[in-house]
Amino acid sequence: MRVIKHYRVHLGTLAWILHRLSGLALIFYLLLHIWVIHHLIGGEESFDGIMERFNNPLFKFLEVGLIGVIMFHLFNGLRVTLIDMGVLVERQKLLFGIAVALWLVCWFVISVAMISRFGGVPFS
Repeated sequence: MRVIKHYRVHLGTLAWILHRLSGLALIFYLLLHIWVIHHLIGGEESFDGIMERFNNPLFKFLEVGLIGVIMFHLFNGLRVTLIDMGVLVERQKLLFGIAVALWLVCWFVISVAMISRFGGVPFS
């Protein structure tokens, strides 16, 4: 049996790992979201109480991060879909670069819009 002694981590491996991690983060968010929505069963006071816990700067910052995770997963997923369809298979590194560039630009624009609505921030 042949044992792999050295494994080279290349750009494709990084894209694969980041896509899996972003997917896990989205699953965690979905579970948290279901838990929060579950508080609607307890009535308005229960739901308002849990929402008040999340109304602080830390969770506002995490919302901006959530948008980043969603956007990365979206653009990398589109890249994977194109490759699976046989489009630009030989240009995977270029496609990853384009996906990352689109992700960063979109995340920046959306983040500025979100932060400007937080109140008390220089963007408003």
